[in-house]
Amino acid sequence: MTLKPIAVSLLLALGAVATGALAAPAAPAVKFPFTWDNATVYFLLTDRFNNANPANDLAYGRKADAAPLRGYMGGDLAGVTAKIKQGYFDELGVDAIWISPPVEQIHGATDEGTGKSYGFHGYWAKDFTAVDANLGTEADLRQLVDTAHAHGIRVLLDVVMNHTGPVTPQDPAWPADWVRLDPVCQFKDVHTTVDCALVKNLPDLRTDSNHAATLPPALVAKWKKEGRYGREVKELDAFFKRTGYPRAPRYYLIKWQADWGRKYGFDGFRADTVKHVEPGVWKELKKEASLAYEDWKRANPAKRLGDQPFFMTAEVYNYSLRDAHQFEMGPGQSVDFYANGFNSMINFSMPRDAAADYEKLFADYAAILHGPLNGYSVLNYVSSHDDGAPFDALRVRPFETANKLLLAPGEAQIYYGDESARLLKHEGAVGDANLRSFMNWDELANNAQRDGYRVADVRRHWALLGQFRHAHPAVGAGVHRKLADQPYTFARTWSRGDASDRVVVALGLPADRPTPITVGGVFPEGAAVTDYYSGKKAVVTDGKVLFDVSNPVVLIGD
Repeated sequence: MTLKPIAVSLLLALGAVATGALAAPAAPAVKFPFTWDNATVYFLLTDRFNNANPANDLAYGRKADAAPLRGYMGGDLAGVTAKIKQGYFDELGVDAIWISPPVEQIHGATDEGTGKSYGFHGYWAKDFTAVDANLGTEADLRQLVDTAHAHGIRVLLDVVMNHTGPVTPQDPAWPADWVRLDPVCQFKDVHTTVDCALVKNLPDLRTDSNHAATLPPALVAKWKKEGRYGREVKELDAFFKRTGYPRAPRYYLIKWQADWGRKYGFDGFRADTVKHVEPGVWKELKKEASLAYEDWKRANPAKRLGDQPFFMTAEVYNYSLRDAHQFEMGPGQSVDFYANGFNSMINFSMPRDAAADYEKLFADYAAILHGPLNGYSVLNYVSSHDDGAPFDALRVRPFETANKLLLAPGEAQIYYGDESARLLKHEGAVGDANLRSFMNWDELANNAQRDGYRVADVRRHWALLGQFRHAHPAVGAGVHRKLADQPYTFARTWSRGDASDRVVVALGLPADRPTPITVGGVFPEGAAVTDYYSGKKAVVTDGKVLFDVSNPVVLIGD
């Protein structure tokens, strides 16, 4: 068992040094084994997060001529590593970092109807085997994963099996036995969702084909120019000999994606555009990625984090946890993605569900996760890179947003800047570009004032909830039970093997006085418990506790 190493002596300033905000208590000691069911995952677009090396801001002849927020902005892998080293993710209680695809993107730009756009987001691959020079080098990527692991943080790689990047004058289409450019998907059933190009000029990879295909000539020429053609071909020959797979496009892709885990030690995949690929392909990918991960763990025993198997979460657009195992793809056509390699599914209904009151949200989610979805989980989120209807889109309720995301049953995905109220609307930007601005580090450093709150205070609140969640698997993975209406109070209890955990949370407490909180039936009479929000302690008396604080939130654990 490997637990996240957090020094109890580390006081988390969370911006307090620069801003004067109150410092958070010391990070709580972690007593329980890691479980993905309770994971807090931080999702970032590498190019938009932190720029540690301005020398790589424009590679391959790219230019600063894109439409607003649709070009490269300088963030890189080294920038992510720098923030890991600074303890930024430790402060938030983050268990895993999900990075956008680092693979080499198309070199040119295209116009999807919103102005000239480049592949800064990582979803327009040109070479699935290379690190994009705008983001850094292979050494930078290895250092990112190694540094995260040294902090007890797992790393998820965003992978694309559905398409390459758009065709541009610098980036010709792959051969016809590899991709198709039409028909464009109609989303009426499985056939018109899978056997088609997602949008115009986005080549659809022929993952349906079982026919042998030779390497694309442009890729061969590229590898020869880079001096690695012989090595790549030798590895492919060994892969096809070991597996017996035909040399069909999807198996090249599976080999290339699995290699990221074998080479760098990624702990799992977030899979993109899942419903646009034949379901069985994901199961094949899971098999090979799992083998690759085990190879890496055997070769790197000092870097591995525990014995958990390879993890995969799926982006099936519009999936809701209420769909449970059957996602409707058309009249009478449904797919069980959990049965095709996925441990988790991104829960697209969370931004809408978060509008409900706390008890309805929490009780409904717990009932499904401990009922129809027992043994699996969902990844909840409130904003993301391509959901144009986030919860609290105007960032006017950032404290409530944190409560609903980080205290909801299931896994939690923080999208970069959720914790700092990064604005999601920008002058001149169109569509999803608004969601992809650069991380608002300056606002954090200056403790920027918004209407009704300060940015650094928002991050402190998110961090305290995140630390509590990280220390207590019961928060995301436990059985939910309401204890009281005023103040709203609930309990979560969790057990696995010899380990068990229990927490009580109270929300909406009055700001002018300490308030007794019901804990009877969860913590025994006379037990000493801690409020993780304030760091204060209290003893259970007559089934209640009273902390000498007036927090709006109380987070109670042993």
